[in-house]
Amino acid sequence: MSNAIRIHSFPLSGHAHRAVLFASLAGIKHDVIDVDLAGGEHKGDAFLALNPAGQVPVLEDGDVVVSDSNAILVYLARKYAPSYLPTDPVLEAEVQKFLTLAAGEIAFGPAAARLITVFNAPLDVEFTHATAAKVLGKLDAHLEGRDWLVGAAPTIADVAIYSYTAHAPEGGVSLEPYANVRRLLGNIEVLDGFVPMPSTAVGLDAA
Repeated sequence: MSNAIRIHSFPLSGHAHRAVLFASLAGIKHDVIDVDLAGGEHKGDAFLALNPAGQVPVLEDGDVVVSDSNAILVYLARKYAPSYLPTDPVLEAEVQKFLTLAAGEIAFGPAAARLITVFNAPLDVEFTHATAAKVLGKLDAHLEGRDWLVGAAPTIADVAIYSYTAHAPEGGVSLEPYANVRRLLGNIEVLDGFVPMPSTAVGLDAA
């Protein structure tokens, strides 16, 4: 039996991608288990036993089960890749701030805008685009003169914001006004172990 961790995932989920991306960047041996969301596998008894919320991603590490993408990042960093989560209290607080941003304004902005175009989610386009502009402007200003969000090296903060930010154009949100954000995305994409999330030809990325 493999001793690799197991990540229950869905290819087009940015939340799931951040877990898979971090495991790959950190060189953590892992198996990706694709969950058939369209077929309702996430609502079946076997999956709900892992995560009663019925959402991906879910991490299995032996007897340990962790759900929520940001919680998975923290768990993996603490156990397997401590350089990605500073122990300095000021820097750790900064990392936490961006995890909150990923779960808040990024989720309600670029991620939600993409839900509309990729999955036909019944959300408010104007609100998602306004929220996206706000959070991308905030990130761009923070990144002025910086290569990474926190400190002088990549952390789970960078991983947490990557997937939905990189795929914002799929939701009709342009990254052209945000040179510093685009530079950060490029810095992440050249790291050893980087794995992309599959693209969808919608929004600004429509053929």
